[in-house]
Amino acid sequence: MESSQTFSSIPDIVIVGGGAGGLELATKLGNKLGKKGRARITLIDSTRTHIWKPLLHQVASGASDPADHALEYLAQASWHGFQFRLGTMDGLDRVAKKIHLAPVYNESGEMIIPEREFPYDTLVLSVGSVGNDFGIPGVKEHCLFLDTKAQAVGFQKKLLETLIRVNTQQRKVEAGQLDVAIVGGGATGVELAAQLHQVTRQLTQYGLDVVNPDSDIRISVIDAGARVLPMLPEHISAQVTRELAKLGIDVISQAKVTKVSPAGIEINNDKVIPAAISVWAAGIKAPEFLSTLGLEVNRINQIKVKKNLLSESDDNIFAVGDCAAFPVDENGMSVPPRAQAAHQQASFVARAICRRLRGNPEIGEYVYRDFGSLITLGRYSTVGSLMSDLTGSVKVTGFFARLVYLSLYKMHQFALHGLVRTGLLTLTQLLRRTVDPSIKLH
Repeated sequence: MESSQTFSSIPDIVIVGGGAGGLELATKLGNKLGKKGRARITLIDSTRTHIWKPLLHQVASGASDPADHALEYLAQASWHGFQFRLGTMDGLDRVAKKIHLAPVYNESGEMIIPEREFPYDTLVLSVGSVGNDFGIPGVKEHCLFLDTKAQAVGFQKKLLETLIRVNTQQRKVEAGQLDVAIVGGGATGVELAAQLHQVTRQLTQYGLDVVNPDSDIRISVIDAGARVLPMLPEHISAQVTRELAKLGIDVISQAKVTKVSPAGIEINNDKVIPAAISVWAAGIKAPEFLSTLGLEVNRINQIKVKKNLLSESDDNIFAVGDCAAFPVDENGMSVPPRAQAAHQQASFVARAICRRLRGNPEIGEYVYRDFGSLITLGRYSTVGSLMSDLTGSVKVTGFFARLVYLSLYKMHQFALHGLVRTGLLTLTQLLRRTVDPSIKLH
């Protein structure tokens, strides 16, 4: 078996997962340690490119082209002093301090990279989360998920192909032929619903005008709770519900999904919501393989960590982002799966690793800071709440809310590229808007 083992006194820091937290951490450590030869930083991911996960609903709807936002891991590694390796972790040897990667195959089924092992002195697991189907029959078979860029692109292609097919068919549009049902009333489900409403109307500008979005397309958001957006104050949830109603989007609350079939979503064991396209955005869990590594995990496979984000099972292993179970209160509630949490944790772990390399075992404790949540309903509205030690929760709406929402992505880009490059990327995207179609048409 091929191994990346090299004989050197330079410590090996291995980061598994190139999402928001993992890539920011690799970039920070590469700049601070890798470029100076103080450590060997290796980032491992199962894909070749990074895209900020909160953008996936825009990719799925066609409102954003992933090519405009995707970042090549190999290029980022070259620029910032770390190395990137393509692969999927499937094993851990804590005694030998090695991780095992499965073989990598291409689309034709050919093996292009054999199985490998990578040694580590410090391991950081940042593998994110996936959709949680809760064992409900038919979800895996009949629902689309939005956990990865590939899934979001697949959704966009299916949506566009469905609209093109209906637009060119000889018969009239049949009832339910274009209905979309989204299970999950969190940020992803709500934002996707609004983006779909916007995009389906924009498509008529490009010749798909046989379909009448107002009468032929029904979009539903289904949630088991009493209201959508339970993580936001009730008055904001109510405002979003009213905005969705104005758009003609059905919000179906207190609807427990009991089965999914090709015909649609069955709720409460007695009613079916028809759907040509069913989307699952109802909950998350950490990847299954984490429960096989011998580390303490919770019921949704998240690694249990201490106050310093080190695994409860091993002081050489950190966990950050959605795959980490970091309690924030005495009731066992964990840090919510948000990009702001991954950003904060990446910054903390970067400082912690640097302190350790300087011989300081006191790395401190991570404290989660909730700066609030914002929801964008495409071009229609942006609402949310901002948190402050001085003012508490403050409701924000309109242009200011939109500006703050956009700034979250710019903060991520700044962490990866710095001020000048982020400015140039922003300018490039603004210029492309003048020549590109407003939505992705391929």
